[in-house]
Amino acid sequence: MRVLAAMSGGVDSAVAAARAAEAGHEVTGIHLALSRNPKSYRTGARGCCTIEDANDARRAADLIGIPFYVWDLSDRFHADVVEDFLDEYAAGRTPNPCLRCNEKIKFAAVLARGLALGFDAVATGHYAQLRTGADGLFELHRAADPGKDQSYVLGVLTQDQLAHALFPLGDTTKTEVRAEAARRGIQVAAKPDSHDICFISDGDTGGWLAEKLGEAAPNSGGAIVDESGAALGTHDGSWRFTIGQRKGLRIGTPAPDGKPRYVLDIEPVSGTVTVGPREALAVTGLTCVKPLWCGTPPAGPLECTVQLRAHGAEHRAVLEPTADGFAVTLRDPASGIAPGQACVVYDGTRVVGSGTMAATSRAARPAEEDSWTT
Repeated sequence: MRVLAAMSGGVDSAVAAARAAEAGHEVTGIHLALSRNPKSYRTGARGCCTIEDANDARRAADLIGIPFYVWDLSDRFHADVVEDFLDEYAAGRTPNPCLRCNEKIKFAAVLARGLALGFDAVATGHYAQLRTGADGLFELHRAADPGKDQSYVLGVLTQDQLAHALFPLGDTTKTEVRAEAARRGIQVAAKPDSHDICFISDGDTGGWLAEKLGEAAPNSGGAIVDESGAALGTHDGSWRFTIGQRKGLRIGTPAPDGKPRYVLDIEPVSGTVTVGPREALAVTGLTCVKPLWCGTPPAGPLECTVQLRAHGAEHRAVLEPTADGFAVTLRDPASGIAPGQACVVYDGTRVVGSGTMAATSRAARPAEEDSWTT
């Protein structure tokens, strides 16, 4: 096959490209230039988006012996990932830009261009596995290394995209990948992983959002209230908060029981931030929209597990299809769950699909406390 290897400049994508070439594929390495000004996103060797990363990717491609090109997708990335991130936060939701990048850039824009140029597949350094099911459809499964599994951020891929994807590292641990890179002489064998949002250079998400959204945003300021609606303080931007946040609330009035307060709700129009006790964070139900199915959509109720964060735990659940998505009843309550996050559905190790959380319902509180839902 003719394969495009997406090379970020990190160790995972370099080894994935080397394995694809060693397997006999005709491999071409590509590095995605995602910033209009590389210095405006991230500086230092962190695994994506910088000039240093492009140079690291080129050196790895030269060592492997494959052609290498840089594709400028900065305008598409800004429109589909950065602007989406800003819009979601301005609306009081909490997005995952890595998921959006996989959906819109790596397996949409890149794949579409690759197919037009005569390539058959895109190979990446994601830790996930592809299998063929009994029905002949492609299945996305968790990686062999649970600590590095990235199937969550790939839960947006459709059957057509999986048919043109390669994940050469799915059966390998990160330790083995680094050792292999060293044996191959790949210079980035010990390069640190990137964990932060690539387009926020200093890791200060709140400060970056304040700079980009500014006072023109509809929720640039507002009240901080408790569950009864009593005012506790004010803030200068609801995008500075996420559901489940404890630190940085700057509330002068302590809770009656002296316990910490957590962000329970963010009202996007007024900018009102509601805070309360930790136990009020427990979520037992989800309403999900914008479903994306890796294969055949569930026709009826499905006993499953769901993952609600990139590195979060699995929760036993029941999925029920709806007209515009699906509803989830959590058998294992989850905390700190916010609208805008992705709910990825699993049947064992197989990824069934995903949806965007539009609303949550809270667990019943003890009789002496108020019960409420959002």
